[in-house]
Amino acid sequence: MSTSSPSNPSPESQPSASPIDEGAVNRAKQEIQGLVQEVVELSRSEIEPAEFYAALLDKSVTALAAVGGVVWIQDEGSPLSLQYQVNLRETGLAQNEAAQIQHGRLLQQVTAKGEPVLIPPHSGYGENAGEEDAAANPTDFLLVIAPIKSDRGVDGLVEIFQRPGARPTTQRGYLRFLSQICELAGEYVKTRRLRHFATKQTLWEQLEAFTGLVHKALDSRETAYTIANEGRRLIGCDRVTVVLRTGSKYRVEAVSGQDTFDKRSNVVRLLRKLAATVARTGEDLWFAGDTSDLAPQVEKAVNEYVDESHTKQLAVLPLREAEDEKDEQPGEKKTKRRENILGAIIIEQLVDSRQPEGMLQRIDVVRRHSSTALTNAQEHESLFLMPVWKFLGKTQVLVTARHLPKTILATAALIGLICAACYVQYDFNVVADGKLLPEIRRDVFAHLDGMVEEVSVNHGDLVTAGQVLARQRSAELEQQIIQTMGQLAETQQDIDSTERRRQQLDRGQVEEVEIEELTGRMAQLRETVTSLEKLLALLEEKREKLTVTSPIDGKVVTWKVRELIENRPVRKGQRLMEIADPSSRWELEIYVPEAKMGHIVEYMQQRRAEDPKAQLHTTFILATHSAVRLEGRIEHIDTSAEVHGDSGNTVRMRVSFPQEDLKQLVDDPATELKVGADVKAKVQCGRRAVGFVLFSDLLDFIRSKILFRF
Repeated sequence: MSTSSPSNPSPESQPSASPIDEGAVNRAKQEIQGLVQEVVELSRSEIEPAEFYAALLDKSVTALAAVGGVVWIQDEGSPLSLQYQVNLRETGLAQNEAAQIQHGRLLQQVTAKGEPVLIPPHSGYGENAGEEDAAANPTDFLLVIAPIKSDRGVDGLVEIFQRPGARPTTQRGYLRFLSQICELAGEYVKTRRLRHFATKQTLWEQLEAFTGLVHKALDSRETAYTIANEGRRLIGCDRVTVVLRTGSKYRVEAVSGQDTFDKRSNVVRLLRKLAATVARTGEDLWFAGDTSDLAPQVEKAVNEYVDESHTKQLAVLPLREAEDEKDEQPGEKKTKRRENILGAIIIEQLVDSRQPEGMLQRIDVVRRHSSTALTNAQEHESLFLMPVWKFLGKTQVLVTARHLPKTILATAALIGLICAACYVQYDFNVVADGKLLPEIRRDVFAHLDGMVEEVSVNHGDLVTAGQVLARQRSAELEQQIIQTMGQLAETQQDIDSTERRRQQLDRGQVEEVEIEELTGRMAQLRETVTSLEKLLALLEEKREKLTVTSPIDGKVVTWKVRELIENRPVRKGQRLMEIADPSSRWELEIYVPEAKMGHIVEYMQQRRAEDPKAQLHTTFILATHSAVRLEGRIEHIDTSAEVHGDSGNTVRMRVSFPQEDLKQLVDDPATELKVGADVKAKVQCGRRAVGFVLFSDLLDFIRSKILFRF
């Protein structure tokens, strides 16, 4: 290598040491060649620039036995910036601002010329070298500087701080060595840039293929399969799953790499539950092992799925309808976040927990195109009678001369059906769920905070009014009673001692003031005793309330009441159980969805206009006796809505009916009917057109979800 000649002394100068120096030179050559070979291998690897330049500078400083060095990097259109340094503080540049300016101008001129240079200590460089603010080497070291070149020009500099005093041939050897190292660095820069361009080109090709395929079809199912499979290739993850929303339910539509999958498997079931939970929140979920900052319901769903699937990283991203931002009012965006959910896309890393470079940007691209494609597909599928229009558009057989009469006949029949749907009247009913309950029923509540020590009854037990149902224990109340009794005993002792003292006093030898003082204290103590006795009586009344009794005669209708409350703490006002009297009259409670109350209110107003005392009629069946229909009248409608089960907001109505009708179902309703039996009821709302009766739900949906938006 070229650096061997400066480190190899001539035989004429040191003839006696020639054999030793030759061996040292050979060893130095081998060591330097080994370092250069390591740099060659690094330049061909795919390590990050920071690691490459750090290794390059360390090996260069070691090979030249220099004091230190710096790698300067120049991005396109930007000044030089320090990438890595070794012992830069020892040069003294950090403490001298003027020296930094001179040194900076020196680097700029070397960068502009693009040639390696040797700058002696405290010497100028270039034109105007003698001026005070000219480019110069203000340090005590020999500067060995070489540019890192690529096809774009100078991408940086490698600067070595070398001890001065070496011979010129040795210094030129330094420069040749550093130039060779910088050539390798330039090859690394070019190779990395080419690799980056190749990766970018591949990414653009993948993106073009993905966008072309995902927008190709107008079928939600086909689009979901394209998103799952092509999206996984573009993102570079292990698995992509697409979950679509249908009404209020969610279903797993496509899993990458699988044409079919078991929708009842634990993994798919838990994944569907996780997607539904996250979609209802309207927020993105990014999981990398820590669930401490998640909402409780989301954290539970994530933990259940991760325990089953053993995924390392997980992202659940809700997909929303693609809408124009300009058409959206400022207050509407937050309201619509949960209304326009199409579904969710789930990205998983099953093996490697590290994110590939650029993964988040690719995920965002896949998500945006997926939302647009699914929005278009669902809008296309939601067009009225779309299968019919597709069929008509693909066939011409219906309008040929041979089939034209049949086509006309079918069209006439269709028009007739439409007219019948608009003008033929039919009974219109609002269907609701309900329960059969006795009129006399009471909830039993806890009167005090405490622990339920004993529950004396079970589900179905007959009880009488005043019968003990459960016993509570309150440690706090017991403590108050003990303290009050102690205070009462102590006060009584004070009364006795004061009374004895007063009796022992000789009125002839004691002043009247002292006697009055004792008398006043006696009165005060007696008042204290009276207060403590009243307090103790109140505490005893509270203790009696720890015994929970039945408010009425009836039957315990709470299921597994012992398992619910026995040996459990309860709060004041907490519902413990329910008692119902099955021997009393029975009534019906129905829960009408709030969305259907408009039909009932409208018909009731029509009836009340004719008869102020008019009542709506209902027909209902019991789930256990579906063959027998019973009739009743609505006696009361709640003025407010409340959440009831999965039906959402409902309005409760109380329905009365002839009690003898129950004989059609069972012989003895008091013993054979189940309290809370499920009922399906129909509220009669007059007569309406057949089309309205059949498609009332669809019309309500169109009015609220489509027409209301325009």
